Amino acid sequence: MGVQLAKDSVDVGVVVRDAAKALAFYRDTLGFVHEGTMPLPGGGSMERLLCGTSLIKLVSPATLPAAANPPGGPGGASGLRYWTISVTNLDDMLARCQAQGYRVVLPRRTVRPGVSAGIVEDPEGNWVEFLETA
Repeated sequence: MGVQLAKDSVDVGVVVRDAAKALAFYRDTLGFVHEGTMPLPGGGSMERLLCGTSLIKLVSPATLPAAANPPGGPGGASGLRYWTISVTNLDDMLARCQAQGYRVVLPRRTVRPGVSAGIVEDPEGNWVEFLETA
């Protein structure tokens, strides 16, 4: 038997080097709902943001790890390199991100009939794909 889901979405933890920059992107630019800040055992904190029913956890450890996320999306390293948000306002989101100074890695393009996508890089170098179905 496979996993038996308790909710219809996943929660994602992202370790960040600068929580203020990450909040400016995810809360202020993308419009995620900030649920609050939670202290972490041993120091540091977690910013909890909702994207629909998915919880995005921006983790600021008391001591930053030596290694940082290498840039370059899927071609830059292995592991989790991007995540996708289904939207109804792809052009608006890409324009909004670009106007706020975030790098649009991939402008709007058709990925298959009736489906378009665009990708933006967050302040930590993670790629956020916006997907829109016609």
